[in-house]
Amino acid sequence: MKIAKHSARLLVLLLTFSNALYADVMEQVASLQTQWADVNYGMTGKAQVEAFEALMAKAEEVTQANPQAAEAWIWSGIIKSSFAGAKGGLGALSLVKESKKDLERAMELNPDALDGSAYTSLGTLYFKVPGWPIGFGDEEKAEELLKKALTLNPNGIDPNYFYAEYLKEAGRYPEAQTYLLKAQQAAPRPNRLSADAGRQKEISASLADVEQELKKGK
Repeated sequence: MKIAKHSARLLVLLLTFSNALYADVMEQVASLQTQWADVNYGMTGKAQVEAFEALMAKAEEVTQANPQAAEAWIWSGIIKSSFAGAKGGLGALSLVKESKKDLERAMELNPDALDGSAYTSLGTLYFKVPGWPIGFGDEEKAEELLKKALTLNPNGIDPNYFYAEYLKEAGRYPEAQTYLLKAQQAAPRPNRLSADAGRQKEISASLADVEQELKKGK
């Protein structure tokens, strides 16, 4: 009886400790999310590149401290891919390859983490990065991953927006319009207001492009 009580108390302590650790990781991830939105939507040019480089170093600290946290690897991957976009040039390709590794690591740990964000981000890389022999781009793989993201988070702003971007690039404008409108109607994320505001601007701009292409087709 005493052994059973001791085991129960030990289990409670372990669960409490585990929950505290998870809360701490998510607090660090939330900080990366907030800083990413500030840099991605609030800066341009050299200042943005330098800020992304500094943020990438912070993300590395978080992943090193929490190597089993899929959420940390997801945001490390997102930051690296965003840094690649801001930096451009030959150095960008090595960054997107590192981003791919981080996102794949996150999927190995927990593919459903952050509502399947790893699928969204990795799928986006597959359609934005050049194909062989320069890069790893693959349109079929991109669509497969982006559709998987939508099964996990069908009403999310990001999976709908990025799948729409894929469709737009593929010239599938009616479908792109459908997903952009869905992204536009996505519920606000309480802790991601700055990111949502920036994304909604991108959605509006993309929707205007798509509607213009649809008018051409009439």
